[in-house]
Amino acid sequence: MKATKKKAHTIKHKLIEIDGINIFYREAGDPKNPTIVMLHGFPSSSHMYRVIIGDLAENFHIVAPDYPGFGLSDTPSVDAFNYTFETISELIEHFINALQIDYYYLMMQDYGGPIGFRIATKHPKNIKGLIIQNANAYLEGLGEWPQKLANLQEAGDMEGILELKDWFMSIEGLKAMYVDGAKDAQKVDPISYLTDEALLKRKGNNDIQTALFSNYNSNFPKYHEWQTYFRNHQPPTLIIWGVNDLFFSKPGAEAFSKDLKNLETHFFDGGHFMLEEYPQESVQLIENFINKKQ
Repeated sequence: MKATKKKAHTIKHKLIEIDGINIFYREAGDPKNPTIVMLHGFPSSSHMYRVIIGDLAENFHIVAPDYPGFGLSDTPSVDAFNYTFETISELIEHFINALQIDYYYLMMQDYGGPIGFRIATKHPKNIKGLIIQNANAYLEGLGEWPQKLANLQEAGDMEGILELKDWFMSIEGLKAMYVDGAKDAQKVDPISYLTDEALLKRKGNNDIQTALFSNYNSNFPKYHEWQTYFRNHQPPTLIIWGVNDLFFSKPGAEAFSKDLKNLETHFFDGGHFMLEEYPQESVQLIENFINKKQ
């Protein structure tokens, strides 16, 4: 696929207080255009979307928040905020409502999946479509890393969970998430994982990530609910997927076809953060997908 170079638009960097927490977000484009709410994964932030935000803003309104404990948002302690996927999804709901966004496309990667699928299931009439980049809603395609985490959680092996979490938060683990599976690791900007490392080192963040790792198992029982949402509401869906991802492998993308009829899937020779290698190709696919729905 030949990528088309787009004119990048100015990205505004903003803060808004939601439920007493300062949420940082990136925004670009005209709010009169279709809105895409971009939900990031671990261990990143809205920074992972930095390239495609400016390009997509030519025709769309883009909003990309950082969750509490991630990016440039506040990092309340685990005593002050209940770090679960359920509570974060509720806070992002409140964020969307505060910006008075009524109808929108949801773009989700990794952690963005269980957060976004919860929102979509609760508010199906507000969802114009889904854009899924390496985020599972099926047991198929769970890669080496989440299987290891799930096994540790099932066994109640907290020591093993903490060891795995510490490796993911180390520079070695962070770099591996970006470059392992990449077709050309030289296209992965080191500033991505170095930025993640710096922000993860903030006071209290180790406890925050431990809480979310320990809560990850709460997502699996929700899969049936999300699949029911797919079957009943049939949201138009675009999947762009790095097939070498050690978190979510190719069968995870293919599984969506069991329930979704209005589905478009594109595979890339890349890893967990395939947007680092294929930003322009992804922009073109997203543009084509949404323009066909208007």
